[in-house]
Amino acid sequence: MTSTLLNFPRLNAPKLHILPSGLTIVAEQMPTEAVNLNLWVKVGSAVESDGINGMAHFLEHMIFKGSERLTSGEFERQIEERGAVTNAATSQDYTHYYVTTAPKDFAELAPLQIDIVTNASIPDKAFETERLVVLEEIRRSDDNPRRRTFQRAMEMAFDQLPYRRSVLGPETVISQLKPQQMRDFHAMWYQPQSMRAAVVGNLPVEELIEIVAEGFTKKDPITPPEQHLEITQELPFTEIVRREYVDETLTQARLVMVWRVPGLIKLGETYALDVLAGILGHGRTSRLVRDLREERGLVSSVSVSNMTQRLQGTFYISAHCAVENLPAVESAIAHQISRLQTQIIVPAEIERVRKRVANRFIFGNETPSDRAGLYGYYQSMVGDLEPAFDYPNHIQAQNATDLMQASQKYLSPDAYGVVVMKPA
Repeated sequence: MTSTLLNFPRLNAPKLHILPSGLTIVAEQMPTEAVNLNLWVKVGSAVESDGINGMAHFLEHMIFKGSERLTSGEFERQIEERGAVTNAATSQDYTHYYVTTAPKDFAELAPLQIDIVTNASIPDKAFETERLVVLEEIRRSDDNPRRRTFQRAMEMAFDQLPYRRSVLGPETVISQLKPQQMRDFHAMWYQPQSMRAAVVGNLPVEELIEIVAEGFTKKDPITPPEQHLEITQELPFTEIVRREYVDETLTQARLVMVWRVPGLIKLGETYALDVLAGILGHGRTSRLVRDLREERGLVSSVSVSNMTQRLQGTFYISAHCAVENLPAVESAIAHQISRLQTQIIVPAEIERVRKRVANRFIFGNETPSDRAGLYGYYQSMVGDLEPAFDYPNHIQAQNATDLMQASQKYLSPDAYGVVVMKPA
Protein backbone atom coordinates (compact mmCIF):
# COMPACT_ATOMS: atom_id res chain seq x y z
CA MET A 1 0.00 0.00 0.00
CA THR A 2 1.33 3.42 -0.90
CA SER A 3 0.92 5.97 1.83
CA THR A 4 1.96 9.50 2.64
CA LEU A 5 2.77 9.36 6.34
CA LEU A 6 2.90 12.45 8.47
CA ASN A 7 5.16 12.06 11.50
CA PHE A 8 4.82 13.93 14.77
CA PRO A 9 8.12 13.73 16.75
CA ARG A 10 6.82 14.04 20.30
CA LEU A 11 5.61 11.79 23.08
CA ASN A 12 3.13 10.76 20.40
CA ALA A 13 4.18 9.69 16.90
CA PRO A 14 1.09 8.65 14.94
CA LYS A 15 0.97 8.36 11.17
CA LEU A 16 -1.87 9.56 9.00
CA HIS A 17 -3.29 7.77 5.95
CA ILE A 18 -6.29 8.77 3.82
CA LEU A 19 -8.08 6.16 1.73
CA PRO A 20 -9.56 6.96 -1.71
CA SER A 21 -13.00 6.62 -0.09
CA GLY A 22 -12.24 9.60 2.14
CA LEU A 23 -11.68 7.62 5.35
CA THR A 24 -8.85 9.01 7.48
CA ILE A 25 -6.80 6.47 9.46
CA VAL A 26 -4.48 7.52 12.29
CA ALA A 27 -2.13 4.71 13.36
CA GLU A 28 0.66 4.30 15.88
CA GLN A 29 2.67 1.38 17.15
CA MET A 30 2.93 1.31 20.93
CA PRO A 31 4.94 -1.31 22.86
CA THR A 32 2.18 -2.69 25.05
CA GLU A 33 0.33 -5.97 24.60
CA ALA A 34 -2.94 -4.56 23.30
CA VAL A 35 -4.39 -2.89 20.22
CA ASN A 36 -7.25 -0.38 20.34
CA LEU A 37 -9.37 0.64 17.36
CA ASN A 38 -11.54 3.75 17.75
CA LEU A 39 -14.09 4.48 15.02
CA TRP A 40 -15.38 8.07 15.17
CA VAL A 41 -18.44 9.18 13.24
CA LYS A 42 -18.99 12.94 12.94
CA VAL A 43 -22.66 12.49 13.77
CA GLY A 44 -24.42 13.12 17.07
CA SER A 45 -27.65 14.63 18.25
CA ALA A 46 -26.71 18.03 16.79
CA VAL A 47 -27.46 16.89 13.22
CA GLU A 48 -30.93 15.62 14.14
CA SER A 49 -34.18 17.45 13.59
CA ASP A 50 -36.55 17.71 16.55
CA GLY A 51 -38.64 14.97 14.92
CA ILE A 52 -35.86 12.39 15.21
CA ASN A 53 -34.06 13.71 18.32
CA GLY A 54 -32.33 10.73 19.91
CA MET A 55 -31.81 8.82 16.64
CA ALA A 56 -27.98 8.91 16.80
CA HIS A 57 -27.96 7.40 20.29
CA PHE A 58 -30.63 4.80 19.44
CA LEU A 59 -28.58 3.84 16.36
CA GLU A 60 -25.50 3.36 18.57
CA HIS A 61 -27.48 0.65 20.38
CA MET A 62 -28.66 -0.93 17.13
CA ILE A 63 -25.16 -1.14 15.66
CA PHE A 64 -24.50 -4.08 18.00
CA LYS A 65 -27.54 -5.98 16.69
CA GLY A 66 -25.59 -7.33 13.75
CA SER A 67 -25.05 -6.97 10.02
CA GLU A 68 -25.74 -9.16 7.00
CA ARG A 69 -22.49 -10.94 7.81
CA LEU A 70 -22.91 -11.16 11.58
CA THR A 71 -26.12 -12.25 13.30
CA SER A 72 -27.21 -10.48 16.48
CA GLY A 73 -24.92 -11.43 19.37
CA GLU A 74 -22.21 -12.95 17.17
CA PHE A 75 -19.88 -9.96 17.42
CA GLU A 76 -20.09 -9.87 21.22
CA ARG A 77 -19.59 -13.65 21.39
CA GLN A 78 -16.38 -13.49 19.38
CA ILE A 79 -15.16 -10.50 21.39
CA GLU A 80 -15.79 -12.26 24.71
CA GLU A 81 -14.23 -15.55 23.59
CA ARG A 82 -10.93 -13.74 23.01
CA GLY A 83 -11.07 -11.63 26.16
CA ALA A 84 -11.41 -8.41 24.14
CA VAL A 85 -13.64 -5.49 25.11
CA THR A 86 -15.91 -3.22 23.08
CA ASN A 87 -18.21 -0.31 23.78
CA ALA A 88 -19.58 2.92 22.30
CA ALA A 89 -20.78 6.40 23.22
CA THR A 90 -22.87 9.13 21.61
CA SER A 91 -22.53 12.87 22.19
CA GLN A 92 -23.95 15.97 20.60
CA ASP A 93 -21.18 16.20 18.00
CA TYR A 94 -20.02 12.61 17.45
CA THR A 95 -20.55 8.90 18.02
CA HIS A 96 -17.60 6.60 18.60
CA TYR A 97 -17.09 2.86 18.84
CA TYR A 98 -14.04 1.06 20.14
CA VAL A 99 -12.58 -2.41 20.53
CA THR A 100 -9.45 -3.42 22.44
CA THR A 101 -7.86 -6.76 21.61
CA ALA A 102 -4.65 -8.71 22.04
CA PRO A 103 -2.32 -7.99 19.07
CA LYS A 104 -2.66 -11.58 17.82
CA ASP A 105 -6.47 -11.23 17.60
CA PHE A 106 -6.64 -7.79 16.01
CA ALA A 107 -6.60 -8.88 12.36
CA GLU A 108 -9.61 -11.11 13.03
CA LEU A 109 -11.67 -8.88 15.33
CA ALA A 110 -11.13 -5.40 13.83
CA PRO A 111 -12.95 -6.24 10.56
CA LEU A 112 -15.92 -7.46 12.62
CA GLN A 113 -16.08 -4.13 14.47
CA ILE A 114 -15.88 -2.23 11.18
CA ASP A 115 -18.54 -4.48 9.62
CA ILE A 116 -21.19 -3.96 12.28
CA VAL A 117 -20.59 -0.19 12.30
CA THR A 118 -20.64 0.34 8.53
CA ASN A 119 -23.07 -2.43 7.50
CA ALA A 120 -25.62 -2.45 10.32
CA SER A 121 -28.71 -4.41 9.30
CA ILE A 122 -31.15 -2.79 11.84
CA PRO A 123 -33.70 -5.65 11.87
CA ASP A 124 -37.30 -4.79 12.75
CA LYS A 125 -37.62 -7.22 15.66
CA ALA A 126 -34.39 -6.14 17.33
CA PHE A 127 -35.38 -2.50 16.77
CA GLU A 128 -38.56 -2.94 18.80
CA THR A 129 -36.73 -4.81 21.56
CA GLU A 130 -33.95 -2.22 21.78
CA ARG A 131 -36.45 0.64 21.73
CA LEU A 132 -37.62 -0.59 25.16
CA VAL A 133 -34.01 -0.52 26.40
CA VAL A 134 -33.51 3.04 25.15
CA LEU A 135 -36.81 4.21 26.65
CA GLU A 136 -35.75 2.74 29.99
CA GLU A 137 -32.42 4.59 29.71
CA ILE A 138 -34.33 7.84 29.11
CA ARG A 139 -36.49 7.19 32.19
CA ARG A 140 -33.40 6.48 34.31
CA SER A 141 -31.84 9.69 33.03
CA ASP A 142 -35.00 11.62 33.86
CA ASP A 143 -34.86 10.11 37.36
CA ASN A 144 -31.25 11.27 37.85
CA PRO A 145 -31.10 14.70 39.58
CA ARG A 146 -27.68 15.50 38.15
CA ARG A 147 -28.84 14.82 34.58
CA ARG A 148 -32.08 16.72 35.11
CA THR A 149 -30.15 19.72 36.36
CA PHE A 150 -27.71 19.53 33.44
CA GLN A 151 -30.53 19.38 30.90
CA ARG A 152 -32.20 22.44 32.44
CA ALA A 153 -28.86 24.25 32.27
CA MET A 154 -28.37 23.39 28.59
CA GLU A 155 -31.87 24.67 27.82
CA MET A 156 -30.85 27.87 29.58
CA ALA A 157 -27.49 28.12 27.81
CA PHE A 158 -28.81 27.71 24.26
CA ASP A 159 -31.96 29.18 22.78
CA GLN A 160 -31.40 27.97 19.20
CA LEU A 161 -28.33 25.73 18.87
CA PRO A 162 -29.08 21.99 19.03
CA TYR A 163 -26.97 21.62 22.20
CA ARG A 164 -30.10 22.58 24.11
CA ARG A 165 -31.60 19.16 23.32
CA SER A 166 -30.93 15.87 25.05
CA VAL A 167 -28.64 13.35 23.34
CA LEU A 168 -31.05 10.58 24.37
CA GLY A 169 -34.06 12.39 22.94
CA PRO A 170 -37.53 12.58 24.47
CA GLU A 171 -39.63 9.50 25.15
CA THR A 172 -42.36 10.83 22.83
CA VAL A 173 -39.98 10.91 19.85
CA ILE A 174 -38.22 7.60 20.48
CA SER A 175 -41.56 5.76 20.79
CA GLN A 176 -42.53 6.94 17.29
CA LEU A 177 -39.32 6.21 15.36
CA LYS A 178 -39.45 3.59 12.58
CA PRO A 179 -36.72 1.11 11.59
CA GLN A 180 -36.59 2.47 8.04
CA GLN A 181 -35.95 5.99 9.37
CA MET A 182 -32.91 4.61 11.17
CA ARG A 183 -31.70 2.70 8.12
CA ASP A 184 -31.93 5.91 6.09
CA PHE A 185 -30.11 7.86 8.83
CA HIS A 186 -27.36 5.22 8.93
CA ALA A 187 -27.00 5.13 5.15
CA MET A 188 -26.79 8.92 5.02
CA TRP A 189 -24.23 9.53 7.76
CA TYR A 190 -22.18 6.37 8.34
CA GLN A 191 -19.96 6.95 5.30
CA PRO A 192 -16.14 6.88 5.12
CA GLN A 193 -15.96 10.66 4.57
CA SER A 194 -17.77 11.21 7.88
CA MET A 195 -15.60 8.73 9.79
CA ARG A 196 -12.16 8.65 11.35
CA ALA A 197 -10.35 5.49 12.44
CA ALA A 198 -7.68 5.72 15.14
CA VAL A 199 -5.70 2.54 15.84
CA VAL A 200 -2.90 2.18 18.40
CA GLY A 201 -1.07 -0.90 19.67
CA ASN A 202 1.73 -3.36 19.36
CA LEU A 203 1.70 -4.11 15.64
CA PRO A 204 3.67 -2.39 12.86
CA VAL A 205 1.98 0.77 11.65
CA GLU A 206 1.61 -0.41 8.06
CA GLU A 207 -0.04 -3.59 9.32
CA LEU A 208 -2.47 -1.62 11.46
CA ILE A 209 -3.38 0.58 8.50
CA GLU A 210 -3.72 -2.42 6.18
CA ILE A 211 -6.11 -4.25 8.52
CA VAL A 212 -8.33 -1.21 9.01
CA ALA A 213 -8.29 -0.28 5.31
CA GLU A 214 -9.21 -3.82 4.30
CA GLY A 215 -12.20 -3.72 6.63
CA PHE A 216 -13.60 -0.73 4.74
CA THR A 217 -13.11 -2.08 1.20
CA LYS A 218 -16.49 -3.83 1.17
CA LYS A 219 -18.35 -0.57 1.74
CA ASP A 220 -19.62 1.19 -1.39
CA PRO A 221 -19.36 4.85 -0.39
CA ILE A 222 -21.97 7.47 -1.10
CA THR A 223 -21.53 11.15 -0.44
CA PRO A 224 -23.19 12.21 2.82
CA PRO A 225 -24.84 15.62 2.93
CA GLU A 226 -22.94 18.62 4.18
CA GLN A 227 -23.44 19.22 7.89
CA HIS A 228 -25.28 22.55 7.83
CA LEU A 229 -24.53 23.37 11.44
CA GLU A 230 -22.72 26.66 10.95
CA ILE A 231 -25.56 28.48 12.66
CA THR A 232 -24.84 31.95 13.96
CA GLN A 233 -23.42 31.57 17.43
CA GLU A 234 -25.64 32.72 20.23
CA LEU A 235 -24.75 36.08 21.74
CA PRO A 236 -23.49 36.38 25.32
CA PHE A 237 -26.06 37.02 28.03
CA THR A 238 -26.66 40.74 28.54
CA GLU A 239 -28.25 40.34 31.96
CA ILE A 240 -28.80 37.70 34.61
CA VAL A 241 -31.41 35.28 33.27
CA ARG A 242 -32.86 33.13 36.06
CA ARG A 243 -34.95 29.97 36.08
CA GLU A 244 -36.01 28.13 39.23
CA TYR A 245 -37.53 24.67 39.59
CA VAL A 246 -38.78 22.54 42.46
CA ASP A 247 -37.43 18.99 42.48
CA GLU A 248 -39.00 16.74 45.11
CA THR A 249 -36.19 14.17 44.93
CA LEU A 250 -33.50 16.60 46.12
CA THR A 251 -32.29 16.98 49.70
CA GLN A 252 -30.04 19.94 48.82
CA ALA A 253 -30.46 22.78 46.36
CA ARG A 254 -28.47 22.81 43.14
CA LEU A 255 -27.18 25.99 41.56
CA VAL A 256 -25.78 26.18 38.02
CA MET A 257 -24.36 29.35 36.42
CA VAL A 258 -23.54 29.32 32.69
CA TRP A 259 -21.83 31.62 30.22
CA ARG A 260 -21.72 31.23 26.40
CA VAL A 261 -18.10 30.86 25.28
CA PRO A 262 -16.19 29.80 22.13
CA GLY A 263 -16.34 26.24 20.82
CA LEU A 264 -13.94 24.08 18.81
CA ILE A 265 -14.35 26.19 15.68
CA LYS A 266 -12.56 28.95 17.66
CA LEU A 267 -10.14 26.61 19.37
CA GLY A 268 -7.48 29.23 20.08
CA GLU A 269 -9.88 31.13 22.34
CA THR A 270 -10.67 28.12 24.54
CA TYR A 271 -7.30 27.64 26.24
CA ALA A 272 -7.49 30.64 28.57
CA LEU A 273 -10.98 29.56 29.62
CA ASP A 274 -9.66 26.07 30.41
CA VAL A 275 -7.05 27.64 32.70
CA LEU A 276 -9.68 29.85 34.36
CA ALA A 277 -11.84 26.79 35.02
CA GLY A 278 -8.87 25.17 36.73
CA ILE A 279 -8.11 28.23 38.83
CA LEU A 280 -11.71 28.50 39.96
CA GLY A 281 -12.70 24.90 40.56
CA HIS A 282 -10.13 22.13 40.06
CA GLY A 283 -8.75 20.77 43.31
CA ARG A 284 -9.03 21.68 46.98
CA THR A 285 -6.81 24.75 46.62
CA SER A 286 -8.85 26.24 43.74
CA ARG A 287 -10.62 29.50 44.53
CA LEU A 288 -14.23 28.35 44.72
CA VAL A 289 -13.52 25.06 46.49
CA ARG A 290 -11.33 26.74 49.08
CA ASP A 291 -13.69 29.68 49.65
CA LEU A 292 -17.12 28.04 49.50
CA ARG A 293 -16.44 24.56 50.83
CA GLU A 294 -13.22 24.48 52.80
CA GLU A 295 -13.34 27.87 54.54
CA ARG A 296 -16.99 28.96 54.74
CA GLY A 297 -18.80 25.62 54.47
CA LEU A 298 -21.48 27.14 52.23
CA VAL A 299 -21.53 24.20 49.78
CA SER A 300 -21.08 20.45 49.95
CA SER A 301 -19.55 20.51 46.47
CA VAL A 302 -18.66 22.97 43.71
CA SER A 303 -17.25 22.26 40.26
CA VAL A 304 -16.23 24.26 37.20
CA SER A 305 -16.01 23.09 33.57
CA ASN A 306 -15.23 24.79 30.29
CA MET A 307 -17.33 22.55 28.04
CA THR A 308 -16.16 22.88 24.45
CA GLN A 309 -18.69 21.66 21.91
CA ARG A 310 -17.93 22.13 18.23
CA LEU A 311 -20.00 25.23 17.45
CA GLN A 312 -20.12 26.95 20.84
CA GLY A 313 -19.09 26.12 24.37
CA THR A 314 -20.43 26.62 27.86
CA PHE A 315 -18.53 27.80 30.92
CA TYR A 316 -20.37 25.85 33.62
CA ILE A 317 -20.23 26.31 37.40
CA SER A 318 -22.28 23.96 39.59
CA ALA A 319 -22.77 23.92 43.37
CA HIS A 320 -24.79 21.86 45.88
CA CYS A 321 -25.87 23.70 49.00
CA ALA A 322 -28.64 24.30 51.52
CA VAL A 323 -31.51 26.41 50.16
CA GLU A 324 -30.79 29.22 52.61
CA ASN A 325 -27.21 29.46 51.26
CA LEU A 326 -28.21 29.97 47.61
CA PRO A 327 -27.97 33.80 47.56
CA ALA A 328 -24.61 33.79 49.33
CA VAL A 329 -23.20 31.09 47.01
CA GLU A 330 -24.30 32.85 43.83
CA SER A 331 -22.94 36.15 45.14
CA ALA A 332 -19.61 34.55 46.07
CA ILE A 333 -19.24 32.97 42.62
CA ALA A 334 -20.03 36.28 40.91
CA HIS A 335 -17.48 37.95 43.19
CA GLN A 336 -14.79 35.46 42.18
CA ILE A 337 -15.62 36.05 38.51
CA SER A 338 -15.29 39.80 39.12
CA ARG A 339 -11.90 39.29 40.77
CA LEU A 340 -10.63 37.58 37.61
CA GLN A 341 -11.34 40.77 35.69
CA THR A 342 -9.87 43.26 38.14
CA GLN A 343 -6.98 41.50 39.90
CA ILE A 344 -3.92 39.95 38.27
CA ILE A 345 -3.76 36.19 38.92
CA VAL A 346 -0.60 35.32 40.81
CA PRO A 347 1.96 33.09 39.04
CA ALA A 348 1.60 30.27 41.61
CA GLU A 349 -2.08 29.78 40.71
CA ILE A 350 -1.32 29.62 37.00
CA GLU A 351 1.57 27.24 37.58
CA ARG A 352 -0.65 24.87 39.56
CA VAL A 353 -2.99 24.52 36.59
CA ARG A 354 -0.08 24.17 34.16
CA LYS A 355 1.36 21.26 36.14
CA ARG A 356 -2.01 19.60 36.46
CA VAL A 357 -2.61 19.79 32.70
CA ALA A 358 0.89 18.57 31.83
CA ASN A 359 0.59 15.60 34.18
CA ARG A 360 -2.90 14.71 32.96
CA PHE A 361 -1.64 14.80 29.37
CA ILE A 362 1.16 12.37 30.22
CA PHE A 363 -1.12 10.10 32.26
CA GLY A 364 -3.71 10.24 29.47
CA ASN A 365 -1.21 8.85 26.97
CA GLU A 366 -0.34 5.64 28.79
CA THR A 367 -2.58 3.11 27.02
CA PRO A 368 -3.55 2.39 23.39
CA SER A 369 -7.13 3.27 24.33
CA ASP A 370 -6.04 6.68 25.69
CA ARG A 371 -4.11 7.55 22.55
CA ALA A 372 -6.64 6.24 20.04
CA GLY A 373 -9.37 8.23 21.80
CA LEU A 374 -7.23 11.39 21.73
CA TYR A 375 -6.40 11.01 18.04
CA GLY A 376 -9.92 10.10 17.03
CA TYR A 377 -11.43 13.05 18.87
CA TYR A 378 -9.11 15.69 17.43
CA GLN A 379 -8.98 14.29 13.91
CA SER A 380 -12.77 14.02 13.86
CA MET A 381 -13.76 17.22 15.64
CA VAL A 382 -10.93 19.58 14.69
CA GLY A 383 -9.60 17.92 11.53
CA ASP A 384 -6.03 18.17 12.81
CA LEU A 385 -3.86 16.27 15.29
CA GLU A 386 -1.50 19.14 16.05
CA PRO A 387 -3.80 20.74 18.68
CA ALA A 388 -3.90 17.43 20.54
CA PHE A 389 -0.13 17.38 20.97
CA ASP A 390 0.18 21.11 21.50
CA TYR A 391 -2.51 21.36 24.18
CA PRO A 392 -0.07 21.45 27.16
CA ASN A 393 2.04 24.06 25.33
CA HIS A 394 -1.02 26.24 24.73
CA ILE A 395 -1.86 26.01 28.44
CA GLN A 396 1.75 26.78 29.42
CA ALA A 397 1.62 29.87 27.19
CA GLN A 398 -1.33 31.47 29.00
CA ASN A 399 -0.19 34.37 31.15
CA ALA A 400 -1.98 36.61 33.62
CA THR A 401 -2.85 39.18 30.95
CA ASP A 402 -4.35 36.52 28.64
CA LEU A 403 -6.48 35.22 31.50
CA MET A 404 -7.73 38.64 32.54
CA GLN A 405 -8.64 39.51 28.94
CA ALA A 406 -10.51 36.23 28.46
CA SER A 407 -12.48 36.70 31.66
CA GLN A 408 -13.37 40.27 30.67
CA LYS A 409 -14.49 39.13 27.23
CA TYR A 410 -16.51 36.05 28.14
CA LEU A 411 -17.29 35.85 31.89
CA SER A 412 -19.39 38.74 33.11
CA PRO A 413 -20.26 38.83 36.84
CA ASP A 414 -23.43 40.74 35.87
CA ALA A 415 -24.70 38.73 32.89
CA TYR A 416 -25.10 34.95 32.89
CA GLY A 417 -27.72 32.22 32.97
CA VAL A 418 -28.60 30.69 36.32
CA VAL A 419 -30.64 27.57 37.03
CA VAL A 420 -31.75 26.77 40.59
CA MET A 421 -33.20 23.40 41.56
CA LYS A 422 -34.78 23.47 45.03
CA PRO A 423 -36.03 20.55 47.11
CA ALA A 424 -39.75 20.59 47.88
